[in-house]
Amino acid sequence: MSELTHFNATGDAHMVDVSEKSVTSRTAIASGIITMQQETLDLILQGNAKKGDVLGVARIAGIMGAKKTPDLIPLCHPLALSKVDIEMAPLTDAIGISCRATVKTSGQTGVEMEALTAVQVTLLTIYDMCKAVDRGMVMGDIQLLEKMGGKSGHWTRN
Repeated sequence: MSELTHFNATGDAHMVDVSEKSVTSRTAIASGIITMQQETLDLILQGNAKKGDVLGVARIAGIMGAKKTPDLIPLCHPLALSKVDIEMAPLTDAIGISCRATVKTSGQTGVEMEALTAVQVTLLTIYDMCKAVDRGMVMGDIQLLEKMGGKSGHWTRN
């Protein structure tokens, strides 16, 4: 395992200097799920939730979350994102919804945190819009699936 980069030689937290890194195309893909009662899923899929189009609003929230990542995560670099794509689908092995976020940029640092934040904010929005009927929803399995670009190259979850 490589050494932690967000600490300097004296152990103080700092923002990593990426000024000498090459600008390259970078992509990250993350995923997560939210499980719920069947009735809650039915409300979402039929478009009958009291607060409106749950998946549409959650998609917009996920995109906004990716864009706001440096405001939420200390020491994250602000990046000009060129793409944020949020995909959602009903789970096939449980009752709930899966979320997959793909984030791209051309820059000096990666977009893993933006993809992970997009997934979490998407799922949090689903929870928020449906909590009146199902407070027992559970978010989980938030994970980076793949990252491409930069000095460390291509990484894929096994």
